[in-house]
Amino acid sequence: MNGIVHIARSHLQTAYRERVTLFWFIVFPLFLLTILTLIFGRIGREGEINFAVTLANMEEEVGAGMDFAAIVEQVFTQIGTAPEPGKEPLFTLHRPQAEDELSEFLAVEQEALRYGRRAAIIVIPPGFNREIMQRMISPDPASAVHSLRIYYDAGSPASEIATSIIEQILTGVDREILARSGRFSEAKAVPSGSAWVGEGEERRQATYIDFLLPGIILMAFFSSGLFGVPGTILFAREQRVLRRYWVTPLTIPCYFAGFSLGHLLLCLVQFILILLLGRLAFGATVSFAAPGAIFFLMLAAVTFLAFGFFVASIAKTANAGMAIANIINMPMMFLGGIFFPVGELPVALQALVYANPLTYLGKGLRASLGVGPPVSPGYLAIIVPLLWIVACTLIAAKRLKWDVER
Repeated sequence: MNGIVHIARSHLQTAYRERVTLFWFIVFPLFLLTILTLIFGRIGREGEINFAVTLANMEEEVGAGMDFAAIVEQVFTQIGTAPEPGKEPLFTLHRPQAEDELSEFLAVEQEALRYGRRAAIIVIPPGFNREIMQRMISPDPASAVHSLRIYYDAGSPASEIATSIIEQILTGVDREILARSGRFSEAKAVPSGSAWVGEGEERRQATYIDFLLPGIILMAFFSSGLFGVPGTILFAREQRVLRRYWVTPLTIPCYFAGFSLGHLLLCLVQFILILLLGRLAFGATVSFAAPGAIFFLMLAAVTFLAFGFFVASIAKTANAGMAIANIINMPMMFLGGIFFPVGELPVALQALVYANPLTYLGKGLRASLGVGPPVSPGYLAIIVPLLWIVACTLIAAKRLKWDVER
């Protein structure tokens, strides 16, 4: 037992004495949590997210009918007003001045959209009122030649989000126009509502920090297992440190147990520091005290420990081990959905997503915390990581060399 405790303490001391190790295992996860939260943390918080949107009303004819263009402009003007003091409006509107040439104004705004200074451009074209009136008298899709236009940047997440919001707003504007013209009856409208499915009333809508925090914790565990475990073992083997252990009564199973205990303690330190930063600095509200969350945290730590032994078993040198770890690292992290939800992907990438234990550990942990949908079927969140643990352990037990080759 003393040997196991000695190896665990030695592993922790080695990790915290190495500045590079300290940075990647402790400082970098905290830094990444801070950066991602500052950039994307406002998403989902009313009054704190803001999009710069251009609105250009080019309609000049009103005639005897209703000024539909003015209704659209009025709606977006209201949305461009702060909901309460200290809160930002959803949209910051940029509109042409009286002296501006509209074509030149739009050219400048489209350039701003390309460079990310605008999230979207809404253009109410000439003839808009006449077209709407004609549609109301005799609806004919073929007559739509002056439709309202929305310009956005397909490569910008903020632009796509803003455009989606604008389209929802315009659906409400269409409803308002029909109501004002007497062609819409609220009593005849189909009522609708929304509710979570699968977790009853316990599930709640999570902010980005609540979604991100479990992912950063898993990333920290993953980095420690993938880089820390093979790095420590392979460097110790090359420097003939392990050889000194084997001339003592210490056995390989005891070394393995002590090393694993030290690794789990390192994961515990990572968890505590990341959780404290998420709660105290960014207001995270998720509670990891639930039995399901504790189970998935332990399962993740053991899974990535097994991954580390696997890398150590197939690498002949420490440098080769780090190279293999780097090859595995990025694809597994970004295809595991620990930073952002993984959407539709090509078939080849979907296969990697489904085989990735990070996918199931992330979904299982978030589901247990109430900030994500459950894995379907649920047993995969446990079976897939366990299969990786068994496979990696068997390969490591067969291939891992504990001493330098003579």
